[in-house]
Amino acid sequence: MESPFLCASAPLWLTAQVIGWSLLLQLTIGGCLAWLLAHRSGPGYQLLDALVTLPLVFPPIVLGYGILLLLGRNGWVAQWLPAPWLPDIIFTPAGLVIAAFVAGLPLMLKPTQNAFATTPQGLRDASATLGYSPWQTFWRVDLPLARRGLAAGLVLAGGRALGEVGLSLMLGGNIVGRTETLSLAIFNQVLDGNLDCANQLSLLLCFLAIPAFLLLRRLGSL
Repeated sequence: MESPFLCASAPLWLTAQVIGWSLLLQLTIGGCLAWLLAHRSGPGYQLLDALVTLPLVFPPIVLGYGILLLLGRNGWVAQWLPAPWLPDIIFTPAGLVIAAFVAGLPLMLKPTQNAFATTPQGLRDASATLGYSPWQTFWRVDLPLARRGLAAGLVLAGGRALGEVGLSLMLGGNIVGRTETLSLAIFNQVLDGNLDCANQLSLLLCFLAIPAFLLLRRLGSL
């Protein structure tokens, strides 16, 4: 039987890159959104919360089509930008990163938001009394106390990105050798009738998911 690393070495490397970049976006954008929603309230923030939670319940294909209409070469954004400024996103690895980020954002947001919301306000007030700025309070109080929720969110978002198919099909195009991730490679191998490779790749995905599961169990028991 052919090794999964031989029948899909390019998708495996691409998947690692996509997950890495998407987790960087989760850590920065997702972390900021989680802190904002944990400490702010009002109709506008409720709408923002609903929008970022949408991928949990919205069909991925439909959501991907909406992003395609927004970011495509003839999309809504393209109508407002000069041609040289148009981002090359759709049917590129950048599209896969956006797909992984959007799909994993709710799973990143909720545990992190809850961790930030449970930070005792007395500690934040004490930090302000000692003369620390809000930014210093975030680094010295909020972030250390929320680290387990943040880590759990990153693991969940990474696992979601690892198995993403619907959004990746719409935004990446499933171009063999260019935008074919590990999950899409399994889909393609099944369509081509290469079940040996599909079986091995599926086992490889399961093997990659086990450490994530054990890490979540560990974070939950701390």
